[in-house]
Amino acid sequence: MESMSDAAKKGLPRAPHRSLLKAIGYIDREIEQPWVGIACAMNEVIPGHTQLQQVADAVKAGVRMGGGTPMQFGIIGICDGIAMGHAGMRYSLPSRENIADSVEMMARAHAFDALVLVTNCDKIDPGVLMAAARVNIPAVVVSGGPMLAGRHRGRDVDFITVMEAQGAVKAGRMEAEELKELEDCACPGCGSCAGLFTANSMNCLTEAIGMGLPGNGTIPAVYAQRLRLAKEAGIAVMEMLRVGRKPRDIITPASLRNALAVDMAIGGSSNTVLHLLAIAYEAGIELDLETIQEVCDATPNLARISPAGGGRHHMQDLHEAGGIPAVMGELSRRGLIDLDVPCVAADRMGDIIAGRKTLNPEILRPVEDPYMATGGLAVLWGNLAPEGAVVKQSAVPDNLLRHRGPARVFDGEEDAVEAMVARRIDEGDIIVVRYEGPQGGPGMREMLNPTATIAGMGMADKVVLVTDGRFSGGSRGAAIGHVSPEAAQGGPIALVEEGDEIEVDIEQRSIRLLVDDEELRRRADAWRKPPLKVSGGYLWEYANRVSSASRGAVRLLVEEA
Repeated sequence: MESMSDAAKKGLPRAPHRSLLKAIGYIDREIEQPWVGIACAMNEVIPGHTQLQQVADAVKAGVRMGGGTPMQFGIIGICDGIAMGHAGMRYSLPSRENIADSVEMMARAHAFDALVLVTNCDKIDPGVLMAAARVNIPAVVVSGGPMLAGRHRGRDVDFITVMEAQGAVKAGRMEAEELKELEDCACPGCGSCAGLFTANSMNCLTEAIGMGLPGNGTIPAVYAQRLRLAKEAGIAVMEMLRVGRKPRDIITPASLRNALAVDMAIGGSSNTVLHLLAIAYEAGIELDLETIQEVCDATPNLARISPAGGGRHHMQDLHEAGGIPAVMGELSRRGLIDLDVPCVAADRMGDIIAGRKTLNPEILRPVEDPYMATGGLAVLWGNLAPEGAVVKQSAVPDNLLRHRGPARVFDGEEDAVEAMVARRIDEGDIIVVRYEGPQGGPGMREMLNPTATIAGMGMADKVVLVTDGRFSGGSRGAAIGHVSPEAAQGGPIALVEEGDEIEVDIEQRSIRLLVDDEELRRRADAWRKPPLKVSGGYLWEYANRVSSASRGAVRLLVEEA
């Protein structure tokens, strides 16, 4: 049977190609076997990536056991935590497209027969899934796993604890010495940050879609079980190659709905909405915010993992409660999971989750006793967000599920944080941070610094934050992001003026600017599109081709842009 790699290795004309491989040390047998690209995001910048070489080595062992020849190459990664709060965050979301591009180029240029994608962290996880859907050769995703929670003065802590603590120091609610203690112990070792932030949310959804093996989302990075999983991933990709199963056989409308149901059940990061839309785009699947809201309304919320629930539970707790198979097992008892979709581990997802249920109802509630009857995320609509906005409703205080207040308007994150620290924000305010969308940012920066500052100052249950940017999976409070169309495209958020009344009703899925239509038309006529904040380079190209957040902030083809 002819393989993809035959184009680069078979026959007399390919003797020069084989000679180059022999220069590396490959023998004839290795060259003759299927070539499996091992895309590894290892670097010495991101804590979730520092251990990935060990994971990649385990994957390569599995590939060899399965009769393949592994060939490793690197992919970039940006740490959202280190890039947070300064201009570097503009590159975070755009890096997702760069990652997808680089995997595509390596896979196509070297005629790989299959791929194993060794990943972790916020944009790398969706980037490799986008690449898998685009290239569509047998592929398995294996993450490096979550970090363990730290311990401080008898309680579990994580990266977000430190982010909120710096806000508490600014407000005079904590001493700098205690912040230093937290800084030293909150992140105790390698892995993606310990809560259900974007990285771990996406690793869980990779498993729910069927592109990762059971345990991909929750096995802690430091467990030997993680290395065993990596070996199994290498074996699994060879089996996929043998049977001819490809990513687009797995990434389907049904599997994306499974992933959405899991997302709603565990209360994942609001960034997952952007990433699932982008993955669907690459797979040629129609997915929209209406579908996401439909799944939210039908799916109960079963878990409160940090930052929800006051940070009491972390990823290691969800793992011990049965992980994603248990989540899917609970949901399947309500008919909310399609059991017949194929996955990298089996012909049917039903074979993976059969008989699985929660092992700890305090961490993962049974489907009959949810935290909420609807999912952890919600899509809001109204004249302020005609194309929708997204909120992690499971992390919103009850008193702010419905709120009306005056707009405090800021044309950028830094000005908003400065006003917070200077105590120019009052209880009941609705803070509007605009020109931070995919195009206007550019790059749609995360607003973790503002939300952490608000929380640290003790105002998480007193104000609402609305932005055309996005929020970290670690954000909590009434944080409404992805407002579309964004301000830079002339969306209604660009027309809000200081003191305007805004009404938010999360339970009714509504966000409204209480200004009459005639006045809004007058403001729209007077509005002028601001110049881009960058004049060249990657961000300039991205800003000129990026879609609305309501479409996943994907880079559009030239004819679509």
